[in-house]
Amino acid sequence: MRYYIVIPAHNEEQFIAKTLDSVTNQTTLPAKVVVVNDHSTDKTESIIGRYASNFSFITKINTKAGTEHLPGSKVINAFNKGLETLDDDYEFLVKLDADLILPDDYFECIIQHFKENEDVGMVGGFAYELEENEWKLNHPMNNDHIRGAFKAYRKKCFEQIDGLRSAMGWDTVDEHLARFYQWKVVTDPTLKVKHLRPTGHSYNKKAKLLQGQAMYTMRLGFFLTLLTGLKFAFKNRNLRLFLDYIKGYYIASQNKVPFIVTKVQGRFIRNYRYKMLLSKIAG
Repeated sequence: MRYYIVIPAHNEEQFIAKTLDSVTNQTTLPAKVVVVNDHSTDKTESIIGRYASNFSFITKINTKAGTEHLPGSKVINAFNKGLETLDDDYEFLVKLDADLILPDDYFECIIQHFKENEDVGMVGGFAYELEENEWKLNHPMNNDHIRGAFKAYRKKCFEQIDGLRSAMGWDTVDEHLARFYQWKVVTDPTLKVKHLRPTGHSYNKKAKLLQGQAMYTMRLGFFLTLLTGLKFAFKNRNLRLFLDYIKGYYIASQNKVPFIVTKVQGRFIRNYRYKMLLSKIAG
C-alpha cells in the first residue's frame, strides 16, 4: 500500500534524527515524507535538510504555526501545511511526531491491518517511555485509543472525517468521528513505539485548561467531563488536573467557544462514552 507521512517539528534537534532514521529503516518505505519545520530556533531545520538531501522521498518545508507550544492547534496547523503540499495518490496517511523511534516493521504491520479488513479506518501501536533505564508502557487512555503521536488513516476514512481538527482533543475526536462513520479503530499492542520526550513535558498551564475546553467543544457535556477529569486526576494522582478540566470547560462554556462536531455527532460521542463507562462498571 502506498502511504505518505507528515511530521510537524518544532525545536526537535535532540530527537528528529532518530525519528527519521526509524522511518528510513522501515521494511516497507513510505512513498513521500514531508517534514514541516515549524519555526524552529535550534538545528532542527538543518537536520531535516540533511535527510531531504539524502533521501528522495523526504521533503522539508518551513512554516510558522505559532511560537507557543500548545497541543492541538499548533501541531495540526503545521500538519495541515505539510498536507497541502501532497497529492492524493496515497492509500493511507500518517501523522507522526518528531520524537519517536518506530520498530523497523511498523508500517509493514500497519499495512497488514488495513489489508485484512477494509472496514479498518485507523491503526496505531502503543507508546513506551524510558523510566529508570527501562522502556515502559505509557498509555493513560483506553486501549482502543491511538496516541496522537502516531496516527495512520485510511484515505477514505480521513476524507470522511474531514481531516484533523485544529484544536485540543483532535486525537480523540478523529476516532469518535471514524466510529460515527462506521470505521474500525485498531490498536496493535505488538507495535511498541519509543516516545523520547515524556508526555506533556512542554505543555504549559494554558494547555492544561484546554483539556476541559476540548470536552466542551466535542459536546461531551458537563457530567462526562466531570467523570473524565476525575479519572485523569486519579490516574495521575493530581487533584489539580481535575480542577483544570472543570475550569477549562466552564470558561469555554461562558465564552461560547465553537463546537468542533455537529449535534448528531456529539450525541453519538456521548452515547459511545456512556456505553464504554457502563461496560467497565459491568466488567
